[in-house]
Amino acid sequence: MYINTADQISGIPASWPGEDLNLGSSGPKVRQLQQQLDAISSVYTAIPKIAVDGFYGPATAEAVGEFQSIFGIPVTGVVDFTTWYKISHIYVAVTRIAELN
Repeated sequence: MYINTADQISGIPASWPGEDLNLGSSGPKVRQLQQQLDAISSVYTAIPKIAVDGFYGPATAEAVGEFQSIFGIPVTGVVDFTTWYKISHIYVAVTRIAELN
């Protein structure tokens, strides 16, 4: 039996970072979150556009809170496990990366 592995698969959202993302968080996981929220906000226009800068500031928290409100998640402005995977799920749907052409 052979199991194929890869470090990264293009277009597939990465796993939850293992800790909540909130005000003051920074790094590639925050940047990924911001990129996904930016794509989602093009369809769900109530979510404010944010800078994709890798820093979780007040604007990112506001966008996360609006996302949580729209999708029935407790509004905390913090990206926990549930929020991370709901954002990933909606991102895949909005960008249609799961469709075969």
